[in-house]
Amino acid sequence: MRIVQPFKKTAVLLIGLSLGLTTMLDAYAEVDPAINQIQNLSLVKKKVEDFLTSQSMGYPGKVTITSGHLDNNLRLANCPAMETFLPPGSRAWGKTSVGVRCTSPNWLVYVQANVSVMSQYLVAAAPLMQGRTISDHDFMFESGDLSQLPPGVFTDPSQAVGRIVNVSLNAGTVLRLEMLKLPPVIQQGQKVVITTVGKGFQISADAMALTTASDGQVVKAKVANGQVISGIARSGGQIEVSF
Repeated sequence: MRIVQPFKKTAVLLIGLSLGLTTMLDAYAEVDPAINQIQNLSLVKKKVEDFLTSQSMGYPGKVTITSGHLDNNLRLANCPAMETFLPPGSRAWGKTSVGVRCTSPNWLVYVQANVSVMSQYLVAAAPLMQGRTISDHDFMFESGDLSQLPPGVFTDPSQAVGRIVNVSLNAGTVLRLEMLKLPPVIQQGQKVVITTVGKGFQISADAMALTTASDGQVVKAKVANGQVISGIARSGGQIEVSF
C-alpha cells in the first residue's frame, strides 16, 4: 500500500507559502516602487545639465554644457527626487564638478562637467601706454571660450571706454579689469564735502582730499580742525562716511 496523503499536504503547504511570499513581495513593491529598481544614469546626467543651465543664465555669448561619462557598471537605487549642488570651490564655469544626491534611498555621486561660454571679448588694437584713457579706437574684438581666459575679461565696450590703462600693454593683449582702472573722481588737494550718515542723522563738512581715488575707493580727507577722516569716494567731490 502506498501512502501519498502526507506528500499532498506538504506540497499544498509549500505552494501556499510560496504564493503568500509572492503576494507579500508584490505588496511591498507597491508601497515602495523604488525597491529592486536601478537608477537610469542618463537621468542623472540630464539633472546635472539642467542644473548647470539654470546656474549659467545671464552669461554673455553662447553657453554649451556637457556632462561627463558615468560608469555603466555604477548601480544606484532608483531615486524619485534627486538633488544637485555645487561642491565648495566649484562654480558653473569651465571644467567643474556637480554633486547629485538622494536622501531616500541614500546615495551621493559627483559628475564631471564642462561649461563653455563662447563670446566676443576686447583686445588691445595697438600698444597702449600707461595712463592712456581708453576710447573706441583702442580695442578690437576677438571670439573664444571665456571660460578658458583669465577672469575679468571685458565683453562690452561700455565696460572699458573711459577707463585708464594701469600698465603699458602690447597689441593683442586681452583687456581685463585689473589692467584698466576707473578715472579718479577725487584728486589729492581737491576741496571735497564729507557727508556722514547714521541712524536718524546726516552731517556734512568741507574738507581737503589727501589722496586720489576712483569712484567706490577709500579716500582720506582732512577737515578744518585737522582731523583726518576716511570715506568712500563719489563723483562730484563727495566723500561718504557711514555709521
